[in-house]
Amino acid sequence: MVEELPYRELRGPLLWLFALLTLVVNLLVLNQLLNLGFLVKFTLIENRYLYLLAAFTLPLAYLAYPLSPQRGTSLAWYDLLAAFLCLAAGGYFAWNGERILAQGWEYSAPVVAIAMSGVLWLLVIEAVRRTGGLPIAVIIVIVSLYPVVADKMPGPIAGLSQTLPDTIAYHVLSAESAFGIPMRAFGELVVGFIVFGVALNHTGGGKFFNDVAFALVGHIRGGAAQVGIVSSALQGSISGSVISNVISSGVVTIPAMKRTGFTPKYAGAVEAVASTGAVLMPPVMGSTAFVMASFLGISYGEIALAAAIPALLFYFGLMVQVDAYAARRNLQGMSPAELPKLGPTLREGWVYIAVFAVLIYFMINEKQEALAPYYATGLLLVINQCMPRHRMNVTRFLDYIAATGRGLAEIVAILAGVGFIIGAFSVTGLAGTLANDLVYLAGNAPFVLLVMGAVTSFIFGMGMTVTACYIFLAIVLAPPLVKAGMDPLAVHLFIMYWGMVSFITPPVALASFAAAPIARCSPFAVGFEAMRMGSVMYFVPFFFVLNPALILRGPLEEIVIVTVTAIVGILFIGAAIQGYLIGVGPAEGSPRGMLARVLLFVSGLLFAVPGGPGVGLGHVELALLATALAIPAILLIRQHRPAAPAAQGPSATS
Repeated sequence: MVEELPYRELRGPLLWLFALLTLVVNLLVLNQLLNLGFLVKFTLIENRYLYLLAAFTLPLAYLAYPLSPQRGTSLAWYDLLAAFLCLAAGGYFAWNGERILAQGWEYSAPVVAIAMSGVLWLLVIEAVRRTGGLPIAVIIVIVSLYPVVADKMPGPIAGLSQTLPDTIAYHVLSAESAFGIPMRAFGELVVGFIVFGVALNHTGGGKFFNDVAFALVGHIRGGAAQVGIVSSALQGSISGSVISNVISSGVVTIPAMKRTGFTPKYAGAVEAVASTGAVLMPPVMGSTAFVMASFLGISYGEIALAAAIPALLFYFGLMVQVDAYAARRNLQGMSPAELPKLGPTLREGWVYIAVFAVLIYFMINEKQEALAPYYATGLLLVINQCMPRHRMNVTRFLDYIAATGRGLAEIVAILAGVGFIIGAFSVTGLAGTLANDLVYLAGNAPFVLLVMGAVTSFIFGMGMTVTACYIFLAIVLAPPLVKAGMDPLAVHLFIMYWGMVSFITPPVALASFAAAPIARCSPFAVGFEAMRMGSVMYFVPFFFVLNPALILRGPLEEIVIVTVTAIVGILFIGAAIQGYLIGVGPAEGSPRGMLARVLLFVSGLLFAVPGGPGVGLGHVELALLATALAIPAILLIRQHRPAAPAAQGPSATS
């Protein structure tokens, strides 16, 4: 089975040290967010705060993750040395925080500061390799050192050059590189949500969401697959991790799907696609959304609200396809005896609903995005201790703290690493040059620029995490799209969506590779099936970037009209892909059936594409064209209804 990163199971004093560092990080964050001044009115300036945050968080990566899985997971002397150097380097820069600002060290650093910058640069790169893998570490190394040879690059990617010492110093000492936007997002927003997500899972939240999904939709047609969709959406919306969502939810849902007649590749694809989309699902999206809030200078709550309708449309399209697939094969729901009862499940898990209400209240009503997860986590832990079934003892609490520390270590390493990419483009001036070149190549045609952006996002999403891909493209691609007149929030969400596509699209398809061993079939079979099922994800970003009403940017009546037509359009697109229109019947592989599916697909696109200046036609004109195509498609399906297939049982495995 595919597992998450091979972390160490720390024991004894090392576990206590790991937990202590994790608690120090959280106390440091709370001190800064609440402006406590360490209770003695000693307020940290921002760069000192970020350096201290790195000093206490980066050692977690070396304590939790080994040099390589092949060498085993035991702690070696060089791991302890690296952890100590992280503390020392971060502490050195925190101590000199005021001098860095006052004396402009990012451009004229003393020799000691340059040497310490080199040490910290190497430590961050190795932490990225341990937590994110070799490909992203190599990309970061190459791009971060680009300023050294920028003047020797061909015209479009040429820039102002820097010496190697100046480049390394700039990366660590400037507010435009590693300790810029990514680390600010980490220190202001990300930490609290990691604490909250881990707390939910360690107090039984994952099981609760699975049980709710089984109770709600397990009995309907194709119920086992619908459970996979709902449970992945619920769990992924709080975990923000595609792979962990596939594994934690898939071990339950994929066998249930196979048991009720779904083929292995289809079962794996359902879980892969549902888990991928979950990172786009409010209220707690992945760490990318927090970085986006910092880039755009808006609240995280505004981003979460904007992402709601596109995420729900994506899941609606997925559920439509599963229902059509089940209808064509006469796959029934799960037996009531296998399913939990909704009432008892909600009575036992009401605490999770309460903490979500608290989280949303403080995020939306009180505008306290940074503190909201801490309030919700505090309430959860207090109530949890009053519930005998999930009550934490010392051992379980230490496990929770350790899991939180591992989550912090992964994120801080990636964010600091991709900060080097920002720094490289900043110091050379390449970001503006690339933006102008892209506008020139697109010929000022916004749609061409969008297609170029989608392809670029997809390619970069293969080799980078979603956050790294987003940060890179937010610097290079977002400015020309915004310059072309598109809504900034829609543009940034567009980039994030297309960065996610690589999780389900071969040859990379990480979510599919995680689901395939559980489904016991080829990863590429799962990947191609997931690509077809997740096709809505390829279209939705174009819909909301062409008309931001889908992300709640516009008059209420337009938002309602665009949402309703998008629902109809996605229903038709899903029916065309799976060959079954709900309420009408199957469109099989005969020439008449294929024609009906083509008409339905085009009709669905016309319904779903929001009318407006970006399209050239209004809502009414598009809806009339779509209806004119949908009517003959429906008539073709009704005139040619083949006999219903016999029910497939658990033996269907291919």
